Amino acid sequence: MKKVSKIAALLLVLTLFIPTVGYADNPIVQTLYTADPAPMIYNDTCYVYTGHDEDTLVNDFFTMNDWRCYSSTDMVNWTDNGSPLSYSSFSWAKGDAWAGQCIQRNGKFYYYVPLTPKTGGTAIGVAVSDSPTGPFKDPLGKPLVSTGSGDIDPTVYIDDDGQAYLYWGNPNLYYVKLNQDMVSYSGSIVKVPLTTASFGTRSKTDRPTTYEEGPWFYKRNSLYYMVFAGGPISEHIGYSTSTGPTGPWTYRGKIMPTQGSSFTNHPGVADFKGNSYFFYHNGALQGGGGFHRSVCVEQFKYNADGTFPTINMTTTGSTQIGNLNPFIKTEAETICWESGIETEKCSEGGMNVAFIENGDYIKVKGVDFGTGAAAFTARVASATDGGNLELRLDSPTGKLVGTCAVTSTGGWQTWVDKTCTVSGAEGIHDLYLKFTGGSGYLFNFNWWKFIKAGNTSVIGDLNGDKSVDAADYAMMKKYLLGLIEDFPAENDIEAGDLNKDSVIDALDFAVFKKYLLGTIPSLP
Repeated sequence: MKKVSKIAALLLVLTLFIPTVGYADNPIVQTLYTADPAPMIYNDTCYVYTGHDEDTLVNDFFTMNDWRCYSSTDMVNWTDNGSPLSYSSFSWAKGDAWAGQCIQRNGKFYYYVPLTPKTGGTAIGVAVSDSPTGPFKDPLGKPLVSTGSGDIDPTVYIDDDGQAYLYWGNPNLYYVKLNQDMVSYSGSIVKVPLTTASFGTRSKTDRPTTYEEGPWFYKRNSLYYMVFAGGPISEHIGYSTSTGPTGPWTYRGKIMPTQGSSFTNHPGVADFKGNSYFFYHNGALQGGGGFHRSVCVEQFKYNADGTFPTINMTTTGSTQIGNLNPFIKTEAETICWESGIETEKCSEGGMNVAFIENGDYIKVKGVDFGTGAAAFTARVASATDGGNLELRLDSPTGKLVGTCAVTSTGGWQTWVDKTCTVSGAEGIHDLYLKFTGGSGYLFNFNWWKFIKAGNTSVIGDLNGDKSVDAADYAMMKKYLLGLIEDFPAENDIEAGDLNKDSVIDALDFAVFKKYLLGTIPSLP
């Protein structure tokens, strides 16, 4: 384990984005540098696929080896789903995991990405998965489409009649009509005429129009939109509209002016739960800039005629949709804002929070404790002496409502449950999970869950039916085998920890067996 950098220790206060009060919610990811956002709405969740700017540059240029996926149901707390795809997943590619877009069709997910082939030039590849979080695999073993150069930044849309379109390109703009299988196309590659009427008049003569790269293609009501990164460098975001999917396009102007400490930008637009959202990137994190970018989001409203308002970059980001329920299991890597931590693959599946040091914290926004919480359970692992997980409200130094002590578990991926009492957590608050302890790395953190005040725990009742029987015993067996991660009962950890050592393990299973066999008259 090695922490290469703490890029999210604080937002750069010397950039043009200076928060006046409180804590920022933009950029939406602070554990690493992200770029080129591509939102996708699926099953009441907003997924955002991003590029990943590596901390260390090669040849002082874009160094991007994989893509990342984040998801949210409230647009402020984002769950890190790890890397669903990398350039090495394509046998024919030698690098450059630049801007891509994912789309769902017929239960499959299709991720269109630009790559540098081993033979040279540029090309667009496609990868397929059964899950929005991957893993994605290359079904072709070769590029989907290529003109030889400038084949970057694909954007994809399925029209109302079922016809899918793939646009891409820098300095040119191309499109093809995809077949129903989404991994082949019909007809020839079409080069879109770049006229000033269609894409605006450029302030320099290096290109004919403002179109630069990064197209984002979609339809809303009766209008088709082509949102794009506009030039000259440094880029702004502009857009054009049409009444048909292939144009002719009419230039509508700028959406986002040039700003943000990055000479590039990349748009992504989505409607989610009745609101409209505009994604982009800037260089706002510590150490950020043109090659170390960060994805942000702004909530906006279209004008009555379907045109965009001017959207400026902010540190406040979007308004939260609803509140987070703390009484169900929440992944530790569900984060609004953080300081110091990173994430990594977890042996129990998904990701976990790692490289935790004294003073680090995670902010989870808008947590609704209702009438109160009585206890808190965390899934943790440590190869050192551990540390403490402090539960604070509204700031890293806010009201302390509970402290979970974490001791050594025998390894960084040797997971146990730790439970502590909670007092004073009522109503709606921002929750700060603050980590304290000695020097070095303290522990890893997989998930957490609060227990409601006033809950009566039926020991051994794992499925929540208020009885203790063979069904609960079978459920505990599945848990220990890793077939399930938690139990249906709301106070599941408390109910399953039969010997009260804060861990559900083989000892609890043995006690349960004795109870069902009648060897002992009751559970502890």
